[in-house]
Amino acid sequence: MKLKNVFLVLLILSSAFLTAQELKTEYKAFVNKFMTNVKNDNKEAIGDLIVYPLEREYPIPDIVDKTDFIKRYKELFDSTLKNEIITSNPEKDWSDMGLRGIMLNHGSIWMDVDGRLTAVNYQSKFETDLRNKLIASQKKDLDSSIAFFQKPICILETAKFRIRIDNLGNNNYRYASWSIDKKMTEKPDLIIYRGELVVEGIGGNHQYEFIKDNFKYECAFIVLGEKNSPPAKLTIYQGTKVILTQSAKIIAK
Repeated sequence: MKLKNVFLVLLILSSAFLTAQELKTEYKAFVNKFMTNVKNDNKEAIGDLIVYPLEREYPIPDIVDKTDFIKRYKELFDSTLKNEIITSNPEKDWSDMGLRGIMLNHGSIWMDVDGRLTAVNYQSKFETDLRNKLIASQKKDLDSSIAFFQKPICILETAKFRIRIDNLGNNNYRYASWSIDKKMTEKPDLIIYRGELVVEGIGGNHQYEFIKDNFKYECAFIVLGEKNSPPAKLTIYQGTKVILTQSAKIIAK
């Protein structure tokens, strides 16, 4: 799942906290090589440089390996993105963002300091249309009580619960949960509105917090953690007391 990179919004937001620097000579070399490969549509060479899985905006499936990338190359690298890359100036348009890596313009492309492609934050018309179709399909499959949202965020599973988080618009997040033995086509056992996204620094760790009466439900995503940290965690508070904490699997994000 999406543990290697911060999801797309965080990748862009994080750049605001870093100071861009002029590219080192060795960075310019692999940026120029990447530009040439894109200009020549050298899918094989580009595919060899990608850190997989290459994340796409949920619910579009991630690109899992080189074979998948070559098959979907034109879905990502349409004429608009190719033109942005090919006409870019490594001296002016590419920035060294320190530990985060190297980015093109405002983050449409990210590479690491070894010249590997880590993120494509641009979304082509094909992907936009596909995403809209997938969202429409999700809405049809959900219970009518939650079959409305602007953007799906994720689906989590703990030992006891299945959790869905959606953005209803204007960063108004909704929490819906079922017992693990129920399906999401059924009415949720619990729905909470007006949740908030809390971002911790620039490392990628973030959490969604939801308040209902004297209870707080916290869904944390652990991008940078200890070796055995779970990808996500559900914590429920009653007042200031933790009454439940469970590791969570990221089923979709």
